[in-house]
Amino acid sequence: MSIRLCLVIPSLDQGGAEKQLCLLAAGLPREMFDVHVVLLTRRGPRQAELDAAGVPTTLIGKRMKADPTAYFRLRATLRRLQPDIVHTWIFAANSYGRAAAASLNVPVIIGSERCVDLWKTSRHFWIDRYLARRSHAITTNSEGVRRFYAEQGIDPELFEVIPNGVEPLAGGPVDRQEAARRLGLDPRRHWIAAVGRLWPQKRYRDLIWAAEMLDTMRGDTTLLIVGEGPQQQELLRHRDAVSDDRRVRFCGHREDVTDWLPHCAAYWIGSGYEGQSNSVLEAMRAGLPVVASDIPGNRDLVVPDQTGFLVPVGDAAAFARETQHLLEHPAERDQLGQAARQRIAEAFTVEQMVARHAALYQRLRSG
Repeated sequence: MSIRLCLVIPSLDQGGAEKQLCLLAAGLPREMFDVHVVLLTRRGPRQAELDAAGVPTTLIGKRMKADPTAYFRLRATLRRLQPDIVHTWIFAANSYGRAAAASLNVPVIIGSERCVDLWKTSRHFWIDRYLARRSHAITTNSEGVRRFYAEQGIDPELFEVIPNGVEPLAGGPVDRQEAARRLGLDPRRHWIAAVGRLWPQKRYRDLIWAAEMLDTMRGDTTLLIVGEGPQQQELLRHRDAVSDDRRVRFCGHREDVTDWLPHCAAYWIGSGYEGQSNSVLEAMRAGLPVVASDIPGNRDLVVPDQTGFLVPVGDAAAFARETQHLLEHPAERDQLGQAARQRIAEAFTVEQMVARHAALYQRLRSG
């Protein structure tokens, strides 16, 4: 008899947790798991992935930051679905979902913490600690996240570390001339990529300064910032104040990143905090050396001097300096990129991620 699994998440936006949940829901063997996804707040662009995989979804429609009616609608949905396991993802779903599941005596309750959440207040951590005591496990994607929550008083033994999975590339990249045409770039310049939501966590101001310094030294580099977010207009104004479109190009949201990413010379991530960045995984899969801020989530992916470099948070000069080194030593750059690609193939596959979740579910359900 299959295990009835309910995955609860706030939305299906273009985020890392949302992507991993969709890969998991679509990848779990149907003969072993009956999967249903519950969306607390809204649907989103990743809804199409679940629809294509035949995974049913239910929208609760939470309308406010604190919406008691959403709790009762979620509770009614879980009562109807009668899951053997409820697995919640991200703070709002962790809070509403685990509380509702506990009130219904769901046999197995699992939370999921995906990031070193420096934004949380003492009230948020109190809720996390309270609900952790009602959870059979908490999944996370990195040791850094487990250590962070252990410091907030949550038993580290509750955590199951399951690294993110990245799909194999479906095909090869477009040629460089076509990539340059699509992006409106000079193919003779060296391109550096940075992909992610435009908001303070990602510290794009540091990367803009680094790109300005790097091109001042060389005269042949362009930073490509891919993504959208609440800081978009502010960052554009900052770029225009300190640099220009030739040195720092805002590309918006793009669906063709995998087509041209292999033509970049390096990948940058300057975040102040992370869990485990899907964009870094995808850059490494494309064979790019990564220059990353030295934070717990990035340390789990980037092996210094083997797959890239770690630099202090906020040190724009270090981003420019390490990338200058890569551009001056193309053989070393290629070696680092090949090692990055190999690391992804060996340790960060979707199959491994799905299998480890399946094993956890079976162990907890049988126990």
